[in-house]
Amino acid sequence: MAWIVLVASGVFESVWAVALGRSAGFTRWWPTVVFAVALVVSMGGLSIAMKTLPTGTSYAVWVSIGAALTVGYSMLTGDESVSVVKVVLLLGLVGCVIGLKLAH
Repeated sequence: MAWIVLVASGVFESVWAVALGRSAGFTRWWPTVVFAVALVVSMGGLSIAMKTLPTGTSYAVWVSIGAALTVGYSMLTGDESVSVVKVVLLLGLVGCVIGLKLAH
């Protein structure tokens, strides 16, 4: 169960990161609200997962999921350029997260 919570928390990390970028320094109302809610959910889930999973593994998985999804989303929406190197590196990041899960 902790792994499911951890993965969901990583997804919410990506949500708050994208919302933060769209909030224009907290001057836009809805992105700021989405940021705040997603941040609380993300951190809360990470905290719950860390009750049973090791801190280092939990944090590495959480931040990697958030980073990979944020970059992937940004590439899909055109906010960030797409390149073969970036895609290969993101796949490597996802592979490392899977490896951490398998090694646990």
